[in-house]
Amino acid sequence: MIFQSIGLGLVVSLVFSEILGLAAGGLVVPGYIALYLDQPLRIIGTLLAALVTYGVVKLIGRFVLLYGRRTMVFCVLAGYLFGYLTRYLKVFNASADLGVDAAVLQAIGYIIPGLIAYWMLRQGIVETICTMTVASFIVRLGLIVAHGGRLIELAVG
Repeated sequence: MIFQSIGLGLVVSLVFSEILGLAAGGLVVPGYIALYLDQPLRIIGTLLAALVTYGVVKLIGRFVLLYGRRTMVFCVLAGYLFGYLTRYLKVFNASADLGVDAAVLQAIGYIIPGLIAYWMLRQGIVETICTMTVASFIVRLGLIVAHGGRLIELAVG
């Protein structure tokens, strides 16, 4: 399932880049996001890590000369760190019947937050998030059609 999602995500990202001139947060990002559309807390954790990475890189960019490959590497490293730290963020849902339920805002993958942050720096936050969202829904729809409407379940973590 993952290789199909990534492959379709590559195609959709390429089409978006060529037709709209907008990147969907990196070539592999829509494929991974599409696999986790049924887990909104994972997507929120990923976007949170990407936004924190964006802010840190913008802040450090005031003091350190960041350009080209250096910016990309710094975004991926910072995204890796903040994505890892999301594994310790918990959201508590107090329900009268069930007690307290805790869910983790764990980011998707290790480099996905950094790739999203890099493209946020290059083309803007709103443009990146909107393009990534639409591309991910197109990939998910393609996966559903390719699997005959069956429920898509992710076997990995």
